[in-house]
Amino acid sequence: MIKAVIFDLDNTLLDFMKMKEYAVKAAIAGMIEAGLDIDPDKSYETIIGIYEEEGWENQQVFNDFLNKTIGEVNNKYLAAGIVAYRRAREANLLLYPNVNHTLVELIKRGMKLAVVSDAPSREAWMRIYYLNLHHHFDVVLTFDDTNVRKPSPIPFEMALSQLNIEAEEALMVGDWPERDVVGAKKLGIRTIFARYGDAFGTVDSGADWDINDVYEIVGIVNELNSG
Repeated sequence: MIKAVIFDLDNTLLDFMKMKEYAVKAAIAGMIEAGLDIDPDKSYETIIGIYEEEGWENQQVFNDFLNKTIGEVNNKYLAAGIVAYRRAREANLLLYPNVNHTLVELIKRGMKLAVVSDAPSREAWMRIYYLNLHHHFDVVLTFDDTNVRKPSPIPFEMALSQLNIEAEEALMVGDWPERDVVGAKKLGIRTIFARYGDAFGTVDSGADWDINDVYEIVGIVNELNSG
């Protein structure tokens, strides 16, 4: 009997990469408008490279970019980039289709819901509240709560403990097989790969199910609990 569904956050419930793309491009346009002479395409590649090297939650990315590009942090350009980034981030922070419908239907079926994310606590909660998801989840665990990143089994163990369920009573839904699927499977949690959020061109996810729409989770729960 499935009693709970555990979700990754970014690229599983919300389109994090699209938001990041639009926000970074807006920041570059803002800095150019402020007078910074840079190539938009090369600047985008540089900023994404910084994120990939330093982490997607890097709060100093535009400082690093300016240091690399002009050898100093010019606060005029920095402010222009940050303000444009934040405005675009809020405008483009969107749930995937059917997320709210799916969460409501799972709750109707008596499911407990949890988030297990590698994001820092403040950033994760800001996204959750901005998207009005906070009332759906019984448990939210971030990197600041677990102090380890997936695929460590620790975040999943903590989720199971706080949900007061066993591994065989849970499903894990995520977009990153090497973290979400591998980590959950270490404990015997059945896994669902959110192919719609895949940014790596994954061929074989290793999950028990691959889905192209988040609402497919409802059908999986119905099938598993039909007996």
